[in-house]
Amino acid sequence: MGADDKIKNAAQDLAGKGKEAAGRVTDNERLEAEGNADQAEAKAKKVGEDVKDAFR
Repeated sequence: MGADDKIKNAAQDLAGKGKEAAGRVTDNERLEAEGNADQAEAKAKKVGEDVKDAFR
């Protein structure tokens, strides 16, 4: 996994955590769900990159 991919995934994860927290504070379920989805997507990308790295 390239360093730029790691940074992008970490940024997406942090953005998701921020959205989730903001949704929780404002009682906005949609924003909270978007945050969870962003975090899940970032985690899936990381796992995919880890699998690619394992076979190199």
